[in-house]
Amino acid sequence: MPDAKIKILISGGGTGGHIFPAIAIADAIKRKEPSADILFTGALGKMEMEKVPMAGYPIRGLWISGFQRRLSLRNLLFPLKLVLSMIKASGIVRKFKPHVAVGVGGYASGPTCKAAARKGIPILLQEQNSFPGITNKLLAKDASTICVAYDGMDNYFPSEKIIKTGNPVRKSVVETEGKRIEALQYFELNKHKPVVLIIGGSQGAKSINESIDENLQILTMNNIQLIWQTGKFYTEHSRRSVLAKLNGQKKKNICLKEFITRMDLAYAAADLVISRAGAIAISELCLAGKPCVLIPLPLAAEDHQTKNARALADKDAVVHLPDALAKQQLGKIVIDLIKDKAGRDRLAGNIKKFGMPDSADKIADEVLKLVYR
Repeated sequence: MPDAKIKILISGGGTGGHIFPAIAIADAIKRKEPSADILFTGALGKMEMEKVPMAGYPIRGLWISGFQRRLSLRNLLFPLKLVLSMIKASGIVRKFKPHVAVGVGGYASGPTCKAAARKGIPILLQEQNSFPGITNKLLAKDASTICVAYDGMDNYFPSEKIIKTGNPVRKSVVETEGKRIEALQYFELNKHKPVVLIIGGSQGAKSINESIDENLQILTMNNIQLIWQTGKFYTEHSRRSVLAKLNGQKKKNICLKEFITRMDLAYAAADLVISRAGAIAISELCLAGKPCVLIPLPLAAEDHQTKNARALADKDAVVHLPDALAKQQLGKIVIDLIKDKAGRDRLAGNIKKFGMPDSADKIADEVLKLVYR
């Protein structure tokens, strides 16, 4: 048991799917131990270097990136980056002296957690996906506890280390009860027409955007309204497409946003959601209890998004649509589901069974167990 205030080192990032759970865990630790000293490590140039300080936590950057699976000149730098990151991570661990190191996946987790393990510091890993990333698989032997969101993870990790906690999500995002009227007013939509929410992450999802673009006319002809988060790289093209393909009153069926800040209202308004199959997006959908069509990103590491989608589709909890078929099939699938309320209710009921509230608190409890063991 520590004599001074506890110190927790949290590492990982690269995408919002790693960063926001890490911040949620940190927030939960601070609620339970307000005096806790929490330090993050992340990859230089990645979004955690901006998002973590915005959340109120200090972060140290490592010069690290992933190994490219295709032939790339960047791979020549990988050994140098790894060695220098290990040296810097070792220095951070030596100076900060954490009681526990938490790895959430992503480039920076590897050097940080490895450096902590060499100092005999307990390691907790948080694995968001149904198929673990390579960093967490490599770190598993050093970990004391591995928090997971899916069943069957003993295929990849030692069963005695696994605790099923679910994935941490922002509670405010999934609190939708009683907000539908407010939501429809917020997005300026008609309460008598069905609403489809399209989300592809803050960067946007090219194939999903192109598939919606391809099917704009048939969707609006069927009186379907869209809340369409395009991401920053597709916004202008989408606006031009809406203007070109739709006219008059039909433009009022489309609420087009680069990024949606009030996701609670977006979920509250939606009768159906179209999304990628990242772990955190799925966790939000499970807690919100929304019927959805998942279109996995085929280039995701180890194709984990496809595995996430299949894990739910096998339980009749989502419709899984492969990315390559999206343009051809998405319009018909959406129209058929909108007309099939019983089918949507079945999907919503089944996906809600996978929701695990209070995940961040459960993980924080496991972190503190390692501190005080």
